[in-house]
Amino acid sequence: MKKRPNIVIFNPDQMRADALGHLGNPAGATPNLDVFAASEAVSFRNAFCQNPVCVPSRCSFFTGLYPHTRGHRTMGYLLGGEETSLLKELKEAGYYVWANARNDLVAGEIPDLIESHVTELYYGGDVDPAPGTIEENPRGQMGEKNFYSFYNGQLKTKDGKNYTADDEDVDAAIHRILNPVDDRPLCVFLGLSYPHPPYQVEEPYFSAIDRDKLPSRIPAGDGGKKAKILQLIRQYQNMQEYTEEDWDELRAVYLGMCMKVDAQFKKVCDALKEAGEYDNTAIFFFSDHGDYTGDYGLTEKTQNTFEDCLTNVPLLIKPPKGTEVDPGVTDSMAELVDFYATAMELAGVKPDHSHFGRSLLPAIAKRDTLHREAVFCEGGRLAEEKHCSESCDPEEKGGFRRNIYWPRYAAQWDDEAHAKGVMVRTLEYKYIYRADAACEFYDLKEDPKEQENRADWPQYASRISQMKEQILAWYQRTCDTVPFRPNERFSHKMIWEKVKRICPPGCEAEVKEKIEGGMGLFLTKYYCQDLAKKAKAKGNPEEKRNKGG
Repeated sequence: MKKRPNIVIFNPDQMRADALGHLGNPAGATPNLDVFAASEAVSFRNAFCQNPVCVPSRCSFFTGLYPHTRGHRTMGYLLGGEETSLLKELKEAGYYVWANARNDLVAGEIPDLIESHVTELYYGGDVDPAPGTIEENPRGQMGEKNFYSFYNGQLKTKDGKNYTADDEDVDAAIHRILNPVDDRPLCVFLGLSYPHPPYQVEEPYFSAIDRDKLPSRIPAGDGGKKAKILQLIRQYQNMQEYTEEDWDELRAVYLGMCMKVDAQFKKVCDALKEAGEYDNTAIFFFSDHGDYTGDYGLTEKTQNTFEDCLTNVPLLIKPPKGTEVDPGVTDSMAELVDFYATAMELAGVKPDHSHFGRSLLPAIAKRDTLHREAVFCEGGRLAEEKHCSESCDPEEKGGFRRNIYWPRYAAQWDDEAHAKGVMVRTLEYKYIYRADAACEFYDLKEDPKEQENRADWPQYASRISQMKEQILAWYQRTCDTVPFRPNERFSHKMIWEKVKRICPPGCEAEVKEKIEGGMGLFLTKYYCQDLAKKAKAKGNPEEKRNKGG
């Protein structure tokens, strides 16, 4: 019997698609991913996450469900005890599932819940802290331009390395690849922290990025016509004194972090080859969402805006040997929910719940395949949802203004700024609907940098109406799901109480056993009636003679 393929999920945090060299960044330094895409994998230029922050995105791509389907659209609502995930489903199907303890997926307050989704959870924390920054206080003082910038710059090294928790997790995953516990197929989920800010990296990555090759930064643009939260964060971050040279340095450090991720990815691939498992492994490389990295005058991310730098993520897939693949870059649109469907199909495991992913295997086999005509992303909260961590009052805690996330919390306290939104995007247009705040529309052919909100331009009224219909149809199809396992209307006790008067004497134990075995009310009634007929026939000689007894 052929062994099921191994599944390796390499998942950096907050990596935007255009950080990769082969996706068009002239300053990008991702040589291993570039070769991987050219020779063995398919790289999806137009892959989009379903939420622009960590927890909702992970809950989505690990289940194939959109964030709204079960309410997983905030940072404070993770998968609960009654919910499943791709990791858990593969484990139950016979995979040895290894994951590092980078959670952002499963409710941590429920004892042993995280562990129940995997076979082995690597906690880490067994090495000394990595050396800090070259500059003693890169943030400076409150009120200075770097205080909320997330920029730390160059990191120190020890013995030529800055060995982080990511490095420890990568090495632990490699150890498991080279030293399997048994002969079960292996699933590895490696969730990294890089290139999530703070923007910081050591040599050789710090100096490796050619600052002169950086593409033009997208300026703030369009004043009050873009989402209100962007204006507020810019105001609170207080980075107006940043020069283009400052921005270039920040962006180069971010690309240096991506370069380190690229090197770590190669280490995992090399380990698979050393173990003789590379050919029989499906490899997925993708991020949960992107990062502003200076575009629109911002750093980091937001909860409810949908610029491509946040929503367009790298997605590279190498199927196991024997699966048809057309290596290279595809323009076919994809969503991260499609990762779930694709991984489950390659593993040969049937999902245990309804989902909305579509297998990417046809597009992997033939890159010009049209996979999706439109993609969706969502975020934000309702004004009355004060229980969300995103609505934390920034003035409640003493000294909270020193928290590097204070500008976002302060902006999110404004209900209009943090209004729920949903994006529908095609290759040509992007529309963002908000019931409680301004909507947005971008003509991506004429305005690929999304600087001019044309939602109120009359010539686009028909197109906007069509895209509203797309959102309505999408919500109707995906607003909920019916569980595979239906509920019973009657308890065992209720069923017995309803049939006990028609149950023949002496058959009580037999009928109760049938009820406990799952026989429903109506079948139990028929069963009791059959028993009664048999008992009657057995005790009536005349009926026996008529039947030839």
